[in-house]
Amino acid sequence: MNTLLLDSGEVDENARMADVVPAIEEAFEAYERGNAQMPPKSYIDLPQYNGDFRSMPSYLDTGEWDAAGVKWVNVHPDNPDDHGLPTVLGTMIYSDPETAFPLAIMDGTALTMKRTGAAAAVATDYLAVEDATSLGIVGAGVQSYTQLEAISEVRPIEEVVVSDLDEERVERFVETFGDRFDVRAGSISEAGHCDVLSTVTPVEEPIVGPEDVGERTHVNAIGADAEGKHELADDLLLEATIVIDDHEQCTHSGEVNVPYGEGVLSDDDIYGEIGQLVVGDLEGRTDGTGVTVFDSTGLAIQDVAAAHVAYENATESDDGYAFGMIETDGQ
Repeated sequence: MNTLLLDSGEVDENARMADVVPAIEEAFEAYERGNAQMPPKSYIDLPQYNGDFRSMPSYLDTGEWDAAGVKWVNVHPDNPDDHGLPTVLGTMIYSDPETAFPLAIMDGTALTMKRTGAAAAVATDYLAVEDATSLGIVGAGVQSYTQLEAISEVRPIEEVVVSDLDEERVERFVETFGDRFDVRAGSISEAGHCDVLSTVTPVEEPIVGPEDVGERTHVNAIGADAEGKHELADDLLLEATIVIDDHEQCTHSGEVNVPYGEGVLSDDDIYGEIGQLVVGDLEGRTDGTGVTVFDSTGLAIQDVAAAHVAYENATESDDGYAFGMIETDGQ
């Protein structure tokens, strides 16, 4: 029995967004119904290298399939300048829950991009207006690409407004998608007045206020992934219907972490978790709903769900490199 090795290109090809989005929705449902295990993310702090390691294990059972795995990921801000390496490097080990055999080892960085975009798409499907055709994106880094790819799976996006201080990033984004969408550069407010807005920046001082969004805009707050990060103004959050992916993670390191820690926001200001919308315990958007916000920190169950898709598709298409990492009887 062989272990499948999938590099970033193979993960990108086989974790097709049309498959990943429903898999992430199933993962949210399994988590909400108690059919998943997701221990807290653990950290190894390495101040001597200005970095850290993080381990994210999980298991989920959707009723149709189950899967287990762990993502080993880092954040080393000095990598690009000092070593010519990305700030974040991720590796996913995807295992058979029944036997614990390592079915695949795959690039976790591409996988993270895919599942993060897919989570925003699931939230958009429940919280955006049904006839949403415009998407605003604040921050034209790598995550912006999968935001558009994923959200266009659940809404017929036609117009895209992208805002970033780096004009070269904006130009690359426009060149990439210009033949599929009506894409243009714009201000934060222009992006925010689209039907859907995704914010994907690392800022610690809010850059989007109540005046920067439409009356019924749905906002995917993606950028805050660590304590102290904060993209949306407190006034905007207080006025919005807030849906989170996980209470512990979001109040510690999500978009709400700063105002929650300061007592500006409380649990009474949080509508619920995305899993509650998926299983039907809470309503999504209704005619009377105004601005909505999805606080997405990224859950380990999402990584496993996306890895399941990548592995199944790669196996079917005979993609990747199979190698005998573990000796088994009869091999």
